[in-house]
Amino acid sequence: MATKKQIILPIAVLAGGIALAIAFMAMKKPPEEKPEQDIRPLVATQSILLDSITLDVKSYGIVKPKDRTELIAQVSGQVISVSDQFVEGAFVKQGDILARIDANDYEADFIEAQAGLAQASSALEIERAQAHVAKAEWERIKSDSSEAIASELYLRKPQLAEKLARYRSAQASVKRASRNLERTYIKAPYDAIINERTISLGSVVNPGNSFGALSATSVAEVRLPVADQELQYLENGGVGSNVTFNAEYAGKQTMWQAKVIRTEGVVDQKSRMSYLVAQLATPYGDKTRPLRFGSYINATIEGRPLDNAIVVAHHLVKDNKIVILNDDLTLSFKTLNIIREQNGMIIASQGLKNGEQIVTSALEYPTEGMTVKIEDVAPNNSDITQLALKEE
Repeated sequence: MATKKQIILPIAVLAGGIALAIAFMAMKKPPEEKPEQDIRPLVATQSILLDSITLDVKSYGIVKPKDRTELIAQVSGQVISVSDQFVEGAFVKQGDILARIDANDYEADFIEAQAGLAQASSALEIERAQAHVAKAEWERIKSDSSEAIASELYLRKPQLAEKLARYRSAQASVKRASRNLERTYIKAPYDAIINERTISLGSVVNPGNSFGALSATSVAEVRLPVADQELQYLENGGVGSNVTFNAEYAGKQTMWQAKVIRTEGVVDQKSRMSYLVAQLATPYGDKTRPLRFGSYINATIEGRPLDNAIVVAHHLVKDNKIVILNDDLTLSFKTLNIIREQNGMIIASQGLKNGEQIVTSALEYPTEGMTVKIEDVAPNNSDITQLALKEE
Protein backbone atom coordinates (compact mmCIF):
# COMPACT_ATOMS: atom_id res chain seq x y z
CA MET A 1 0.00 0.00 0.00
CA ALA A 2 1.42 3.32 -1.12
CA THR A 3 2.39 5.77 1.45
CA LYS A 4 1.28 9.34 1.62
CA LYS A 5 4.72 10.52 0.49
CA GLN A 6 4.65 8.40 -2.61
CA ILE A 7 1.37 9.96 -3.67
CA ILE A 8 2.17 13.61 -2.98
CA LEU A 9 5.65 13.67 -4.60
CA PRO A 10 4.56 12.91 -8.20
CA ILE A 11 1.72 15.36 -7.88
CA ALA A 12 4.12 18.04 -6.72
CA VAL A 13 6.57 17.36 -9.62
CA LEU A 14 3.73 17.52 -12.14
CA ALA A 15 2.42 20.74 -10.69
CA GLY A 16 5.89 22.24 -10.75
CA GLY A 17 6.35 21.28 -14.39
CA ILE A 18 3.06 22.83 -15.31
CA ALA A 19 3.93 25.99 -13.43
CA LEU A 20 7.33 26.15 -15.13
CA ALA A 21 5.77 25.71 -18.59
CA ILE A 22 3.28 28.46 -17.85
CA ALA A 23 6.12 30.69 -16.77
CA PHE A 24 8.10 30.04 -19.95
CA MET A 25 5.06 30.71 -22.08
CA ALA A 26 4.50 33.96 -20.32
CA MET A 27 8.08 35.00 -21.00
CA LYS A 28 7.86 34.23 -24.81
CA LYS A 29 7.38 37.31 -27.10
CA PRO A 30 4.48 37.24 -29.55
CA PRO A 31 5.54 36.97 -33.28
CA GLU A 32 6.10 40.24 -35.08
CA GLU A 33 3.49 41.21 -37.62
CA LYS A 34 5.06 41.34 -41.12
CA PRO A 35 3.80 43.91 -43.64
CA GLU A 36 1.83 42.53 -46.57
CA GLN A 37 4.10 41.93 -49.62
CA ASP A 38 3.29 43.22 -53.13
CA ILE A 39 3.67 40.21 -55.41
CA ARG A 40 2.55 41.95 -58.62
CA PRO A 41 5.05 41.58 -61.52
CA LEU A 42 7.33 44.53 -62.08
CA VAL A 43 7.21 45.80 -65.69
CA ALA A 44 8.87 48.49 -67.79
CA THR A 45 6.91 50.42 -70.40
CA GLN A 46 7.44 52.84 -73.21
CA SER A 47 5.08 55.39 -74.66
CA ILE A 48 3.92 55.03 -78.25
CA LEU A 49 4.37 58.01 -80.57
CA LEU A 50 2.71 57.73 -83.97
CA ASP A 51 4.85 59.23 -86.70
CA SER A 52 5.12 59.55 -90.48
CA ILE A 53 7.83 57.46 -92.12
CA THR A 54 8.86 56.28 -95.58
CA LEU A 55 9.14 52.59 -96.34
CA ASP A 56 12.65 52.78 -97.81
CA VAL A 57 14.14 49.78 -99.61
CA LYS A 58 17.81 48.82 -99.32
CA SER A 59 19.87 47.67 -102.30
CA TYR A 60 23.39 47.74 -103.72
CA GLY A 61 25.23 47.76 -107.04
CA ILE A 62 28.28 48.60 -109.14
CA VAL A 63 28.70 52.06 -110.69
CA LYS A 64 28.99 51.87 -114.48
CA PRO A 65 28.95 54.44 -117.29
CA LYS A 66 25.76 54.82 -119.28
CA ASP A 67 27.78 54.84 -122.52
CA ARG A 68 31.01 53.00 -123.23
CA THR A 69 32.61 53.08 -126.68
CA GLU A 70 35.38 51.08 -128.29
CA LEU A 71 37.39 53.17 -130.76
CA ILE A 72 37.70 51.22 -134.01
CA ALA A 73 39.82 52.11 -137.08
CA GLN A 74 37.69 52.71 -140.19
CA VAL A 75 40.63 53.25 -142.57
CA SER A 76 44.03 51.62 -142.84
CA GLY A 77 47.43 53.21 -142.35
CA GLN A 78 50.22 53.93 -139.93
CA VAL A 79 49.59 55.77 -136.64
CA ILE A 80 51.70 58.93 -136.90
CA SER A 81 50.42 60.79 -133.83
CA VAL A 82 49.12 59.89 -130.35
CA SER A 83 47.83 62.51 -127.91
CA ASP A 84 49.38 62.80 -124.46
CA GLN A 85 45.81 62.60 -123.10
CA PHE A 86 45.24 59.22 -124.71
CA VAL A 87 46.25 57.24 -121.61
CA GLU A 88 44.22 55.13 -119.20
CA GLY A 89 42.44 57.21 -116.57
CA ALA A 90 42.78 60.53 -118.42
CA PHE A 91 39.77 62.77 -119.01
CA VAL A 92 39.07 64.05 -122.52
CA LYS A 93 36.55 66.44 -124.03
CA GLN A 94 34.23 65.80 -126.93
CA GLY A 95 36.10 66.31 -130.22
CA ASP A 96 39.61 65.98 -128.74
CA ILE A 97 41.99 64.31 -131.23
CA LEU A 98 43.39 61.20 -129.55
CA ALA A 99 45.41 59.76 -132.44
CA ARG A 100 46.01 60.25 -136.17
CA ILE A 101 46.58 57.89 -139.07
CA ASP A 102 48.89 58.86 -141.95
CA ALA A 103 46.57 60.81 -144.27
CA ASN A 104 48.79 61.31 -147.38
CA ASP A 105 46.99 58.72 -149.51
CA TYR A 106 43.59 59.96 -148.41
CA GLU A 107 44.49 63.57 -149.16
CA ALA A 108 45.53 62.49 -152.64
CA ASP A 109 42.27 60.61 -153.09
CA PHE A 110 40.37 63.70 -152.02
CA ILE A 111 42.20 65.93 -154.48
CA GLU A 112 41.64 63.41 -157.25
CA ALA A 113 37.94 63.22 -156.42
CA GLN A 114 37.68 67.01 -156.47
CA ALA A 115 39.33 67.08 -159.90
CA GLY A 116 36.90 64.45 -161.17
CA LEU A 117 34.01 66.50 -159.84
CA ALA A 118 35.24 69.63 -161.59
CA GLN A 119 35.60 67.71 -164.86
CA ALA A 120 32.14 66.18 -164.52
CA SER A 121 30.66 69.58 -163.71
CA SER A 122 32.23 71.09 -166.84
CA ALA A 123 30.98 68.27 -169.06
CA LEU A 124 27.49 68.67 -167.60
CA GLU A 125 27.42 72.39 -168.34
CA ILE A 126 28.58 71.79 -171.94
CA GLU A 127 25.92 69.15 -172.43
CA ARG A 128 23.23 71.41 -171.01
CA ALA A 129 24.29 74.10 -173.53
CA GLN A 130 24.18 71.63 -176.39
CA ALA A 131 20.78 70.40 -175.27
CA HIS A 132 19.55 74.00 -175.22
CA VAL A 133 20.82 74.56 -178.79
CA ALA A 134 19.20 71.32 -179.95
CA LYS A 135 15.88 72.34 -178.43
CA ALA A 136 16.02 75.77 -180.12
CA GLU A 137 16.84 74.14 -183.49
CA TRP A 138 13.91 71.80 -183.04
CA GLU A 139 11.55 74.68 -182.30
CA ARG A 140 12.62 76.30 -185.59
CA ILE A 141 12.10 73.08 -187.56
CA LYS A 142 8.73 72.50 -185.90
CA SER A 143 7.46 75.89 -187.02
CA ASP A 144 8.23 74.98 -190.66
CA SER A 145 6.66 71.51 -190.57
CA SER A 146 3.80 70.57 -188.29
CA GLU A 147 4.39 66.83 -188.90
CA ALA A 148 7.99 66.80 -187.61
CA ILE A 149 8.59 64.57 -184.57
CA ALA A 150 11.67 65.16 -182.41
CA SER A 151 13.51 62.18 -181.05
CA GLU A 152 14.96 61.97 -177.53
CA LEU A 153 18.39 61.54 -179.07
CA TYR A 154 17.98 64.62 -181.23
CA LEU A 155 17.10 66.71 -178.17
CA ARG A 156 20.19 65.20 -176.43
CA LYS A 157 18.21 64.03 -173.40
CA PRO A 158 20.14 60.74 -173.02
CA GLN A 159 23.45 62.57 -173.32
CA LEU A 160 22.35 65.07 -170.65
CA ALA A 161 21.23 62.26 -168.31
CA GLU A 162 24.62 60.54 -168.75
CA LYS A 163 26.55 63.70 -167.91
CA LEU A 164 24.29 64.33 -164.88
CA ALA A 165 24.91 60.78 -163.62
CA ARG A 166 28.67 61.21 -163.97
CA TYR A 167 28.47 64.49 -162.08
CA ARG A 168 26.57 62.88 -159.19
CA SER A 169 29.06 60.00 -159.13
CA ALA A 170 31.89 62.51 -158.88
CA GLN A 171 30.07 64.23 -156.00
CA ALA A 172 29.83 60.88 -154.17
CA SER A 173 33.53 60.27 -154.75
CA VAL A 174 34.39 63.62 -153.19
CA LYS A 175 32.14 62.90 -150.21
CA ARG A 176 33.69 59.45 -149.73
CA ALA A 177 37.25 60.78 -150.01
CA SER A 178 36.43 63.59 -147.56
CA ARG A 179 34.95 61.13 -145.09
CA ASN A 180 37.96 58.81 -145.32
CA LEU A 181 40.27 61.77 -144.79
CA GLU A 182 38.27 62.75 -141.70
CA ARG A 183 38.51 59.18 -140.39
CA THR A 184 42.29 59.47 -140.17
CA TYR A 185 41.62 61.57 -137.05
CA ILE A 186 40.57 59.47 -134.04
CA LYS A 187 38.41 61.77 -131.91
CA ALA A 188 36.57 61.49 -128.59
CA PRO A 189 32.83 61.17 -129.35
CA TYR A 190 31.89 62.78 -125.99
CA ASP A 191 33.36 63.92 -122.67
CA ALA A 192 34.91 60.75 -121.36
CA ILE A 193 37.49 58.93 -119.27
CA ILE A 194 39.93 56.65 -121.10
CA ASN A 195 39.51 52.99 -120.11
CA GLU A 196 42.30 51.51 -122.22
CA ARG A 197 44.61 52.16 -125.16
CA THR A 198 45.68 49.34 -127.46
CA ILE A 199 47.86 51.10 -130.06
CA SER A 200 51.15 52.97 -129.98
CA LEU A 201 52.95 55.46 -132.18
CA GLY A 202 54.01 53.70 -135.38
CA SER A 203 51.38 50.95 -135.22
CA VAL A 204 49.82 49.93 -138.52
CA VAL A 205 46.04 49.52 -138.37
CA ASN A 206 43.39 48.19 -140.69
CA PRO A 207 39.62 48.71 -140.68
CA GLY A 208 38.23 46.93 -137.62
CA ASN A 209 41.38 47.24 -135.47
CA SER A 210 40.83 48.67 -131.97
CA PHE A 211 42.49 51.84 -130.71
CA GLY A 212 41.12 51.49 -127.17
CA ALA A 213 37.96 52.24 -125.20
CA LEU A 214 36.47 55.15 -123.27
CA SER A 215 33.44 55.78 -121.04
CA ALA A 216 31.17 58.82 -121.02
CA THR A 217 31.37 60.89 -117.85
CA SER A 218 28.04 62.62 -118.38
CA VAL A 219 25.89 59.94 -116.69
CA ALA A 220 26.58 57.03 -114.34
CA GLU A 221 24.21 54.09 -113.94
CA VAL A 222 23.72 51.50 -111.19
CA ARG A 223 21.62 48.34 -111.49
CA LEU A 224 19.83 47.85 -108.18
CA PRO A 225 18.47 44.37 -107.35
CA VAL A 226 15.16 44.41 -105.44
CA ALA A 227 13.31 41.39 -104.09
CA ASP A 228 9.80 40.99 -105.45
CA GLN A 229 8.20 41.37 -102.02
CA GLU A 230 10.02 44.68 -101.52
CA LEU A 231 8.43 46.24 -104.61
CA GLN A 232 5.18 46.75 -102.65
CA TYR A 233 6.91 49.45 -100.62
CA LEU A 234 7.83 51.52 -103.70
CA GLU A 235 5.58 53.88 -105.62
CA ASN A 236 5.20 53.19 -109.34
CA GLY A 237 7.42 50.14 -109.01
CA GLY A 238 10.28 52.40 -107.96
CA VAL A 239 10.49 54.35 -111.23
CA GLY A 240 11.01 58.04 -110.46
CA SER A 241 12.03 57.41 -106.84
CA ASN A 242 14.96 59.24 -105.28
CA VAL A 243 17.97 57.13 -104.34
CA THR A 244 20.78 57.80 -101.89
CA PHE A 245 24.11 56.16 -102.74
CA ASN A 246 26.54 55.48 -99.94
CA ALA A 247 30.16 54.44 -100.45
CA GLU A 248 33.60 55.03 -99.05
CA TYR A 249 35.87 57.56 -100.77
CA ALA A 250 39.32 58.44 -99.45
CA GLY A 251 38.54 56.63 -96.21
CA LYS A 252 35.31 58.53 -95.55
CA GLN A 253 31.68 57.53 -96.00
CA THR A 254 30.23 59.70 -98.77
CA MET A 255 26.69 60.09 -100.12
CA TRP A 256 25.33 60.97 -103.55
CA GLN A 257 21.76 61.62 -104.69
CA ALA A 258 20.39 59.81 -107.77
CA LYS A 259 17.06 58.83 -109.30
CA VAL A 260 15.56 55.60 -110.60
CA ILE A 261 14.87 56.15 -114.30
CA ARG A 262 13.64 52.73 -115.41
CA THR A 263 13.03 49.11 -114.54
CA GLU A 264 14.47 46.28 -116.61
CA GLY A 265 11.07 44.59 -116.57
CA VAL A 266 12.34 41.03 -116.15
CA VAL A 267 13.29 38.76 -113.26
CA ASP A 268 16.89 37.56 -113.16
CA GLN A 269 16.96 33.80 -113.70
CA LYS A 270 19.72 33.21 -111.14
CA SER A 271 18.99 35.62 -108.31
CA ARG A 272 15.20 35.86 -108.88
CA MET A 273 15.54 39.59 -108.33
CA SER A 274 13.99 42.48 -110.25
CA TYR A 275 16.39 45.22 -111.30
CA LEU A 276 15.88 48.96 -111.14
CA VAL A 277 18.32 51.29 -112.90
CA ALA A 278 19.35 54.53 -111.18
CA GLN A 279 21.22 57.36 -112.86
CA LEU A 280 23.49 60.06 -111.49
CA ALA A 281 24.55 63.02 -113.65
CA THR A 282 28.23 64.04 -113.90
CA PRO A 283 29.66 61.47 -111.47
CA TYR A 284 33.12 63.03 -111.82
CA GLY A 285 31.83 66.60 -111.62
CA ASP A 286 32.83 67.12 -107.99
CA LYS A 287 36.57 66.53 -107.87
CA THR A 288 36.50 66.34 -104.05
CA ARG A 289 34.16 63.34 -104.02
CA PRO A 290 33.77 61.74 -107.45
CA LEU A 291 31.59 58.65 -107.80
CA ARG A 292 34.09 56.49 -109.64
CA PHE A 293 33.11 53.85 -112.18
CA GLY A 294 33.54 50.39 -110.73
CA SER A 295 32.75 51.48 -107.17
CA TYR A 296 30.56 49.22 -105.03
CA ILE A 297 27.79 51.25 -103.42
CA ASN A 298 24.93 50.71 -100.98
CA ALA A 299 21.67 52.32 -102.00
CA THR A 300 18.55 53.45 -100.18
CA ILE A 301 15.52 53.76 -102.47
CA GLU A 302 12.87 56.14 -101.16
CA GLY A 303 9.67 54.20 -100.54
CA ARG A 304 6.05 55.18 -100.20
CA PRO A 305 5.06 57.27 -97.16
CA LEU A 306 3.15 55.79 -94.23
CA ASP A 307 1.26 58.16 -91.93
CA ASN A 308 0.65 57.41 -88.24
CA ALA A 309 3.13 54.56 -88.32
CA ILE A 310 3.79 52.35 -85.29
CA VAL A 311 7.35 51.06 -84.82
CA VAL A 312 8.08 48.54 -82.07
CA ALA A 313 10.70 45.90 -81.38
CA HIS A 314 10.04 42.54 -83.03
CA HIS A 315 10.33 40.54 -79.79
CA LEU A 316 7.42 42.47 -78.24
CA VAL A 317 4.95 41.16 -80.83
CA LYS A 318 3.58 37.62 -80.79
CA ASP A 319 0.89 36.40 -83.15
CA ASN A 320 0.42 40.01 -84.33
CA LYS A 321 -0.47 41.06 -80.76
CA ILE A 322 1.29 43.32 -78.30
CA VAL A 323 0.83 43.83 -74.55
CA ILE A 324 -0.18 47.30 -73.34
CA LEU A 325 -0.57 48.75 -69.86
CA ASN A 326 -3.91 50.31 -68.99
CA ASP A 327 -4.35 53.29 -66.68
CA ASP A 328 -5.48 50.97 -63.88
CA LEU A 329 -2.19 49.01 -64.14
CA THR A 330 -3.80 46.02 -65.81
CA LEU A 331 -2.63 44.38 -69.01
CA SER A 332 -4.45 44.20 -72.34
CA PHE A 333 -3.62 42.74 -75.74
CA LYS A 334 -3.87 44.81 -78.93
CA THR A 335 -3.74 43.39 -82.48
CA LEU A 336 -1.41 45.22 -84.88
CA ASN A 337 -1.88 45.65 -88.62
CA ILE A 338 1.70 44.77 -89.55
CA ILE A 339 3.03 46.35 -92.73
CA ARG A 340 6.69 45.36 -92.59
CA GLU A 341 9.39 43.67 -90.53
CA GLN A 342 12.76 45.39 -90.86
CA ASN A 343 16.00 45.42 -88.89
CA GLY A 344 14.46 43.66 -85.90
CA MET A 345 11.54 46.07 -85.77
CA ILE A 346 7.84 45.79 -86.59
CA ILE A 347 6.20 48.57 -88.62
CA ALA A 348 2.41 48.69 -88.30
CA SER A 349 -0.27 51.06 -89.55
CA GLN A 350 -3.05 50.33 -87.00
CA GLY A 351 -3.56 48.84 -83.55
CA LEU A 352 -2.27 51.45 -81.10
CA LYS A 353 -3.04 55.04 -80.22
CA ASN A 354 -0.75 57.92 -79.50
CA GLY A 355 0.52 57.85 -75.91
CA GLU A 356 -0.44 54.26 -75.11
CA GLN A 357 2.05 52.39 -72.93
CA ILE A 358 3.44 49.15 -74.30
CA VAL A 359 5.07 46.63 -71.96
CA THR A 360 8.74 46.09 -72.79
CA SER A 361 9.51 43.64 -69.96
CA ALA A 362 9.57 39.90 -70.55
CA LEU A 363 6.58 38.31 -68.81
CA GLU A 364 6.34 34.54 -68.56
CA TYR A 365 2.58 34.19 -68.68
CA PRO A 366 0.89 37.53 -69.36
CA THR A 367 -2.89 37.38 -69.28
CA GLU A 368 -5.70 39.75 -70.06
CA GLY A 369 -6.47 41.88 -66.99
CA MET A 370 -3.31 40.89 -65.05
CA THR A 371 -2.34 43.52 -62.46
CA VAL A 372 1.26 44.75 -62.52
CA LYS A 373 3.40 47.51 -61.12
CA ILE A 374 5.52 49.96 -63.10
CA GLU A 375 9.28 50.24 -63.32
CA ASP A 376 10.95 53.34 -64.73
CA VAL A 377 9.35 54.41 -67.99
CA ALA A 378 11.53 53.80 -71.01
CA PRO A 379 12.39 56.63 -73.38
CA ASN A 380 9.80 57.72 -75.90
CA ASN A 381 9.86 55.48 -78.95
CA SER A 382 10.46 58.32 -81.40
CA ASP A 383 14.13 57.41 -81.14
CA ILE A 384 13.21 53.75 -81.74
CA THR A 385 11.37 54.80 -84.89
CA GLN A 386 14.43 56.51 -86.30
CA LEU A 387 16.63 53.56 -85.36
CA ALA A 388 14.36 51.14 -87.17
CA LEU A 389 14.75 53.04 -90.41
CA LYS A 390 18.53 52.84 -90.34
CA GLU A 391 20.45 49.96 -91.79
CA GLU A 392 21.91 47.52 -89.33
